[in-house]
Amino acid sequence: MAGETVRAEPPPGPPPRDVLWRWRRNPLRRPADVVLAWTGLVLLLTVLAGVPAAALWAGDTALRHYRESAERQARTHHLTTAVLLRDAPRHPEPGSAEARETRYPVTVRYTPPDGRPRTARTEVVPGLRAGSTVRVRVGPDGRLGEPPPDSGEIRSRAAGWALLAAMGVAAAGAAAYRVAGRALERRNLARWDAAWAAAARSWTISP
Repeated sequence: MAGETVRAEPPPGPPPRDVLWRWRRNPLRRPADVVLAWTGLVLLLTVLAGVPAAALWAGDTALRHYRESAERQARTHHLTTAVLLRDAPRHPEPGSAEARETRYPVTVRYTPPDGRPRTARTEVVPGLRAGSTVRVRVGPDGRLGEPPPDSGEIRSRAAGWALLAAMGVAAAGAAAYRVAGRALERRNLARWDAAWAAAARSWTISP
């Protein structure tokens, strides 16, 4: 129809990338491409085998460490009574679920095993008045300590270390592949420069 404007079509996008081109015979494939392909395969298999092994080792090591630390802390720390020297702040929403989980730091007085009264700050529930008593855990040095982690917290920490170990192995494999690729690329560029230099000498015409 006369006068009708033909809408321009957008240019086609780039063709899909063939990730297996290094494994196929073609005139543009270089020996370095074959080396890099095999390097990637070996690294991939190593990472697939190393990730679960590293995660298992790290998780088991962390689990034993935290369990031993909790047992040692339970043996060397003991419970004693501390007296609040100041009122604990009141929670804005008394009786709420958030108030039950909230703790405020307050100065308390307690007597460690050496018999000399000390003062320190510890976290208590909201609304406690001065003179109230709380149970605190005292270490061998007479300082207040945290309660040993329970089994759930220990497992959570061990799982975190297992995840970090797995991510570390995967990152190391990716970094090794990148380093190998850059080394092979530098080698290709050096050979390319040498070939061009040789060709340039053959093109030079003596006067």
